[in-house]
Amino acid sequence: MKNYYSLAETAELLAVSKQTLRRWDKSGKLKSVRMPNNYRVYTPQSLEPYVDSNTINNSVMEDSPNYNAAIKPFTVLELFAGAGGLALGLEKAGLSCILLNEIDQWACKTLRQNRPNWKVAEGDIAEQSFKSYKGKVDIVTGGFPCQAFSYAGKKRGLDDTRGTLFYEFAKTVRDVEPLICVGENVKGLVSHDNGNTLRTMISALVDIGYDVLTPKILKAAYYNVPQKRERLIIIGIKKGSGIEFNYPKPNSRMMNISEALKAGKLYATDVEESKGQEYPERKKEIMEMVPAGGYWRELPIEVQKEYMLKSFYLGGGKTGMARRISWDEPCLTLTTSPAQKQTERCHPDFTRPFQTREYARIQTFPDDWVFAGSMNQIYKQIGNAVPVNLAYAIGKELVRSLNRYTIKEELKNKFKSEMKPYKRFA
Repeated sequence: MKNYYSLAETAELLAVSKQTLRRWDKSGKLKSVRMPNNYRVYTPQSLEPYVDSNTINNSVMEDSPNYNAAIKPFTVLELFAGAGGLALGLEKAGLSCILLNEIDQWACKTLRQNRPNWKVAEGDIAEQSFKSYKGKVDIVTGGFPCQAFSYAGKKRGLDDTRGTLFYEFAKTVRDVEPLICVGENVKGLVSHDNGNTLRTMISALVDIGYDVLTPKILKAAYYNVPQKRERLIIIGIKKGSGIEFNYPKPNSRMMNISEALKAGKLYATDVEESKGQEYPERKKEIMEMVPAGGYWRELPIEVQKEYMLKSFYLGGGKTGMARRISWDEPCLTLTTSPAQKQTERCHPDFTRPFQTREYARIQTFPDDWVFAGSMNQIYKQIGNAVPVNLAYAIGKELVRSLNRYTIKEELKNKFKSEMKPYKRFA
């Protein structure tokens, strides 16, 4: 029978330092009992209320130098994996991708070529079953395409989303029962159908047993990504788990395009030459007239009319048209083609679209990440990807949350084991 715990035993039990316990004792947060020799000791009754408390939980790793390092292998099942931007960022944060599903054959080849150890399930998600992963996965992720719902607002939970790719995402979450699910989408989902689409998604996740945090739009340029890309992140936490998640905090400044294409903070060398699209001769002549940071309004008025055609008379900024990026600004959001008229992405110095390796760096892929397929297939894979560094920022917070949860569960189990003899004789 254990009537009390020493200072050292209590520090080990609660996974905090002795100094922290002394501070809590002084402040009255967790009072000790003084023995005749003036040693601090703690009764089981004084410790029991703290095992589940947020105070202890939030202080679990306060003195750890590796606060965001995974304390055990945390597993991820990823849907709509694409060319691996999200998975690569999560891997960099310390998470283990045990299965990736993707329908595009070239993206699958990219995944297999770069990570032979990743298990890639190629094919339509609607024809896949992931039930065998129930209880084996900590996180399910997916950048599902946004689609309208035929039954939005009928409040039939998951059934409201049938026939959409979100339904497949939510169904997998239901079947696998991860601790956390992460949905990723365009920021336009917030206003889609006056917000009904997003509300229906949240309702579906709640219906299958998840508490959904307020969705948040993350601006990639503030997470070491030299691009004005904005992504909506939806986090679901398994009900009853007690897991807490905080969205990653943004940096104080945006990254610019020079930090992607030139040697510096992100890359040790200047970007290498690679294949890329070219402009037709007349378009090249027109783009030569646009200065870095400028767009179609920088052109002579007659050339504006020639280039813009009917759009010239419709009003609006249309700042993506005939746009040349400046070295000291983030790139506009990359698309699946850098030379489309509505979404021009012209190099700051050279009169051409960004090349494929430049595209990859703007999405913060490592230089050794090789993309399979034709040039157009490569542009498509990179343009559709989640920026690796944005995924890394999210991944660090996921690891942090799972670390806290794991330690808290271990503390609870250890405390219950320690308390058994005491309760037996009490």
